[in-house]
Amino acid sequence: MSVNKKIVIIDYQLGNLFSVNQSLINIGLAPTISSYPEDIYEADAIVLPGVGAFGDAMKNLRDLKLVDPIRDFVKTGKPLLGICLGLQLLFTKSEEFGSSEGLSFIEGSVRKFKGTDAENSLVRVPQIAWNTIALPSAKTWVNTPLHNIKEGADMYFVHSYYVEPEDKAMVLTETVYGDQVYTSSILHDNIFACQFHPEKSAGEGLKIYYNWAFLNKLL
Repeated sequence: MSVNKKIVIIDYQLGNLFSVNQSLINIGLAPTISSYPEDIYEADAIVLPGVGAFGDAMKNLRDLKLVDPIRDFVKTGKPLLGICLGLQLLFTKSEEFGSSEGLSFIEGSVRKFKGTDAENSLVRVPQIAWNTIALPSAKTWVNTPLHNIKEGADMYFVHSYYVEPEDKAMVLTETVYGDQVYTSSILHDNIFACQFHPEKSAGEGLKIYYNWAFLNKLL
């Protein structure tokens, strides 16, 4: 087990903390769950999970005085892992319940699934299901957190909104829901974030956590 690296799972009162914590323990890390800014400043890596509304999440981060520590942490070049809502919070803004400003690490927007396809058939929103991840064209998963993950692997999703980055070069995976192709994970400098839940995605999900930790020398 890694006892020298400080991995902080950020608790802003909207997260699936237990399952993420247990998954990181299972791959050999010793994470800490914390709402304290000082723990973020002292961390070797941070995990931003989340399930819930974008605006509520940003309010909680501001109320807990965690926005500046997270921004300062990312500037150090140390790794940040975002999961589900944690991915969306990295973007410039969200259209959920009006418009809310995000952490703005990634230029782009968070948009709601349409609820219908091109033939006007209903598409269930939220998506609560296993769904596949695919490589965008001219991409590779070699030396990324998805190294040795099979294209078309099933991951577990729970969400009504999806991210739309302006820079398509950072798109690591795409997923289709209804007839809509959307970004389901991104890799940008020291940030890896995914819309799906690796901790709920069985062995392939644990492999993603392990790859992320190994590539960032956390193990």
